[in-house]
This record gives sequence, C-alpha cells and structure tokens, in this order.
Amino acid sequence: MQEKRTSLLSNGLIWFGAGVSIAEILTGTYFAPLGFSKGLAAIIVGHIIGCLMLFLAGLIGGNTRKSAMETVKLSFGQKGSLLFSFLNVLQLVGWTAIMIYDGAAAANGVFNAGAWVWCIVIGVLILLWILIGISNLGKINTIAMTALFILTLVLCKVIFFDGNAVTVISEESLSFGAAVELAVAMPLSWLPLISDYTREAKNPFKATLVSTLTYGAVSCWMYIIGMGAAIYTGEYDIAQIMVKAGLGIAGLLIIVFSTVTTTFLDAYSAGVSSVSISGKISEKWAAVVVAVVGTIAAIVYPMDNITNFLYLIGSVFAPMIAIQITDYFLLKKDYAAQQVSISNLLIWLAGFIAYRILMGIDTPVGNTLPDMAITMLLCILVHGISKRINKSR
Repeated sequence: MQEKRTSLLSNGLIWFGAGVSIAEILTGTYFAPLGFSKGLAAIIVGHIIGCLMLFLAGLIGGNTRKSAMETVKLSFGQKGSLLFSFLNVLQLVGWTAIMIYDGAAAANGVFNAGAWVWCIVIGVLILLWILIGISNLGKINTIAMTALFILTLVLCKVIFFDGNAVTVISEESLSFGAAVELAVAMPLSWLPLISDYTREAKNPFKATLVSTLTYGAVSCWMYIIGMGAAIYTGEYDIAQIMVKAGLGIAGLLIIVFSTVTTTFLDAYSAGVSSVSISGKISEKWAAVVVAVVGTIAAIVYPMDNITNFLYLIGSVFAPMIAIQITDYFLLKKDYAAQQVSISNLLIWLAGFIAYRILMGIDTPVGNTLPDMAITMLLCILVHGISKRINKSR
C-alpha cells in the first residue's frame, strides 16, 4: 500500500496557520521604539536569517523522512538527542502558556470577565481539540485562521489609514541588533517542529520552500501589524484597537479560536517530542498534561514581556541547528548509530555560551548569525583535528 504524502498546498496552509497569531502581533509592538523604517528593516533581516535556518532544518527532515527530533540524532546520537527533546518540550510548554496568556488578555480586553476566566475557557477548548484530534478539526482550523487573517486586514485599515503617527516614548531602548534577534527568534522556535511535517511531503524540497516562504511572509506581516499599531495609534493593546474598530463579539471569537487552534499545535508537538524521551509516554495524554500546565502557568505568571524567553530559545537552538547543518550538508557525518556524540555536545555548549556572551555585544545582524558562524567553524575544526588524529594512528 502506497504511503500517503502531503501536498504543497497542505504544507503551505499549516505554516500559514503557524504564522497568524496574536503572539506574533504582540511581539511586533516591541519594535516601535525604532520607528517604522528601521523596525521594518529589522523584521525583514531577522526573518531572512531565521527562515533560512528553518528551511535547512526542514530540508534535512524532508530528505531523510525523519521527524524533527529524529534528525537531531544524526548529529548528537541516540541518547544525546534526548537533551534537545527535553528542551523542546520545555519551550513548547512555555509557548502554550504564552499563547493562552496573550489570548486571554486580548479576549478580556474585548469582554471583561477576568483574564483567569478566559485562560480556563481557552485551556478547556485546547483540551477538547487534543481529545477530538486534529484530523477532525481541519475545517475549523482553516476557518479560524482565515478569520484572523481577515481581522488583520481590518486592523491594517485602522492602523495605517485611520491612525496618525505618534511619538513613541519608551523607557527601554531597543538597538537594531536586538530587534533583529527578536525577529530571528520566532522562526527559530519552529525549528524543532518543521521536519514533523516536511518528512511527509510528496516533494520535500518544494514543500520545505513553500512552508518557509509562507511562514516568513505571514510572520513578517504579523510583526508589522503589531509595530504599526504601536507607532500609528499609540496603542500596544490589540484588543483595544479591535474595540475601536467596532469588531466586538466577532473580534472576541476570532481571538479565542485562533489562540486555541494555534496553541493546539504547540501542545500536540510537545506530546510528540515526549515520545522521543520515552516510548512509554502517550502522545495524546502528554499533550493534555502540557495544556493543563500551560493553562495554570498562564493564570499564575505574568507574561507580558517574552523577550528573555525568545533569547533563550535562540541560545539553545541556534548552535544546535548550526551543528546539524554542518554535519548534514558540509561534512556528511551521521552519528545516529552512536549513543552520544560527546564532541558535538561540547561544541553545542560552546555555541550556547558564545550566544549568551554575544547578547552583551550589539551587532547589526543580532546574535544568531555570528553564533552560528562560530559554532559551524568549531564543528569543522574539531572534525578536521579528529580526522588527522585517526589517520596518524
């Protein structure tokens, strides 16, 4: 029986949905202190860097027909990959909480019932999505994403045509390099997931390219919406802009259901990654636990500023993908048969430390690109030294 493969359209729709989210709009508001021109440049440069890595990560999974966490084994070994599976589950729990928090805050801005009430409502709906299953919710997901995209067009009219530029006053100064890094971090956060979809594609290269370009374009648009809202209306609260636009209940429904359908992917993928840690874990019930933990965290902890979380994602996954790119495309190395690749884990640690150091250095291209260059160079040098030692024996 021939295995069913996904089309270019289905892959594009998945990543269209990933890009359309309240969280990306809110992240865009952080760029307002730069002004529109510099902010736009930072968004584009950051997304080019982040989406290039996303493309290469997806291509590795597509070519090898392996899931995201399975591709990590190619560079870090069977046991070495467990570290990244665990870190990926943690980041997905974090994203689940952040998405619920942002969705609840926006919903509460439209209909004031208490943010904690909206956290519970959204959390319960996510649980229903998980228990029913994604295959039965495809049409609802498409409708919700389409509705949110239409909402962004309405927001564009309110922001760019009805508003007037205001002077942005910020206590915190954001450098161009730091802004680039915030733009890089969002596509970077999807690195541990993209291969889960591209491995099933009929044409891995084309599907990965379509997925990356679709996500990159939509994500940039969401950032621009957020930045424009802060600059041209002086309003950082998207919910208030919706109220001013007269969207009311329609806006509320769109916020809730788009949050549910997007956050479901985070919770579900956390379940998939949990199986990589232990085969005894059930994907569905692990996803349920993640949704519950994320809901509780959204109620208990304030998550208005997620910049540190985004930088942490960059410091973990930038050196990881740098090693994977070097091993797969340049060195043609495969460590999947080994239990652990000590050398690559040490190189990753060096890359992680280098990223944290680079955070204190302002570069025009952010931290990720220099960190990846350092990590890839280290990888090539270590491989060369190892090769010479083996030859001399």
